[in-house]
Amino acid sequence: MKERAVKSAAQVERSHADLAPNTDAAALVSYNVNGTASWYGGALDGLRDARGERFDSHAMTAAHRTLPLNSFVTVTNLENGRHVLVRITDRGPYAHRRLIDLSRAAADALGYVGNGTTRVNVRTVSSLFADNYPER
Repeated sequence: MKERAVKSAAQVERSHADLAPNTDAAALVSYNVNGTASWYGGALDGLRDARGERFDSHAMTAAHRTLPLNSFVTVTNLENGRHVLVRITDRGPYAHRRLIDLSRAAADALGYVGNGTTRVNVRTVSSLFADNYPER
């Protein structure tokens, strides 16, 4: 069975480099990329994110370099099959070769807090599916 090619994070970043930081999520038709996820939290709780709101490591959120703020993505841990729905609320990750930074809550749900990083697939989600997004 032939696998479908998935763009690298660098290819996607270059192709979306012209997006404004707050581009409407509907403008980004599809995003389906494999890469490395890390997580952040703890000391950053309460600090302002890229939207100017306070970061909460217990919320299901993520940081991404180019996806529109307030857009929704599903993140699937490719090592164990677990998946979560998160909202992009911040910019990053700033570590080399990382695709996405998840809140501690999202990383815990995906089962990789202890490892620090894992291989993931990140896909955009229609706003219709995100209507029931839990804030926590």
